[in-house]
Order: sequence, then C-alpha cells, then structure tokens
Amino acid sequence: MDMTSTVIFVIAAFCLGAIVIIKRDSLPQGMRRGLAILSILLIAFSFFLIVYSLFRMGT
Repeated sequence: MDMTSTVIFVIAAFCLGAIVIIKRDSLPQGMRRGLAILSILLIAFSFFLIVYSLFRMGT
C-alpha cells in the first residue's frame, strides 16, 4: 500500500485544523462553524488512517 497519499492527507487535515484555530477571529461567522466541523471530521478520519496503517504494518 502506498503511504504517500495518506501522509499528504494527514498533513493537510492537521494544517487545515491549525489554520482554522489560528484564524478563527478573522473568519466570517457563517463559515466558522462549517470549517470547524469539516476540520474535525478530516482530523478524525486522519487518526483512523494512522491507526489503520499501524495495524496493516504488521501483516
């Protein structure tokens, strides 16, 4: 399994979360909640991919 796309996704998800946290005051109110929920979902999925890749490493 090629891990390049997984690593890129994990980095992008964590960067999006960091940007949303850092720029939360300058984001419009309508976009703030949507971006926060999206970044939480992407970060949760990236944690799943990390755990899944660790389990697959043993096989």
